[in-house]
Amino acid sequence: MSLLPPEATEFIGFVAPHEVSESRAPRGPAIEPDYLRLLAQAHERGGFDRVLVAFYATAPDPLLIAAEIATVTERIGLMIAHRTGFTAPTVAARQFATLDRLTGGRVAIHAISGGDDRDLARDGDHLTKDERYARTREFLDILRLAWTSETPFDYAGAHYRIEAGFSEVKPVKAIPIYFGGASPAALAVAGRHADTYALWGESQAQVRELIGRVRAAAAPHGRSPRFSLSLRPILAETEERAWARAEAILAETRRLRAARGLGPAPAPQNEGSRRLLAAAAQGSRLDERLYTAIAAETGASGNSTALVGTPEQVAEALLDYHDLGVRTFLIRGFDPLEDAIQYGRDLLPAFKDRLARRGGTAEAA
Repeated sequence: MSLLPPEATEFIGFVAPHEVSESRAPRGPAIEPDYLRLLAQAHERGGFDRVLVAFYATAPDPLLIAAEIATVTERIGLMIAHRTGFTAPTVAARQFATLDRLTGGRVAIHAISGGDDRDLARDGDHLTKDERYARTREFLDILRLAWTSETPFDYAGAHYRIEAGFSEVKPVKAIPIYFGGASPAALAVAGRHADTYALWGESQAQVRELIGRVRAAAAPHGRSPRFSLSLRPILAETEERAWARAEAILAETRRLRAARGLGPAPAPQNEGSRRLLAAAAQGSRLDERLYTAIAAETGASGNSTALVGTPEQVAEALLDYHDLGVRTFLIRGFDPLEDAIQYGRDLLPAFKDRLARRGGTAEAA
């Protein structure tokens, strides 16, 4: 799976090696192979194009988890979160190219610079945010050189100096780079390197504004990135039941946080979380279906806004974002396995049917 045509629509799910959710109490070991297999296969059978494997400082290694996912599936793409700066870029380039070859071209990278100083400190990284994004720019420069250069190359930057760098193994095709971050430093990197720019589940007005800024940052490089939106759909057979389910998830999230002794969430350090909280400050229900209360409860520490309704209603809400230029939808549930099955059975077909009726491209190439 190489770079997608501009108008192709892509759905990305989320696969963790054990059950994890704001409204599910942690249980079991960090890696549960049977659960990992079931969740990965549920996404493949449901028609997802890729699955995200996340990164945080205490998590199992996402590259190895992605390799395991590849062994229990046949076609689904792997969007592997990689925190730039901890592995030498030449080494990382060979790792990803190797996995891409072994899986027949299923690899993509979600390059993350890190938005929380506390999490980065767990791995010994104490650079400032702007320094991290500058390092990411150099990292991605070198990654692309290693994947494409037919002869040894040199690179001299503030963070990396490479002499006669080269990789014998090349990707099957161009490995897509997904990238997020809304600060000025992040947008500068996005304009240079993002094949797909990733937004969290913001209001339509916020999405429109940020897409405009990313396009402006990419224009001087002659680039036109795709756009991804991350949401947590909450579905039910009626709208009333869907909203009741959303409130029940919020109540359970609050209960679990209290049981763990968690007080009010600390102020976030990353711009993406701040933007979600700014949306939540406008109300718990925006644009008819965007539910922000769980983001407000958790300090928007991750992808935590939802679209609420029947599958058909949420499909229409996704089409509203499609009209703004979004072509990739990263969706995961608060009940991870059950929701993945429901998305594949009900939501993806509803969206693709409506898009096809409008003459859009409903399938990834």
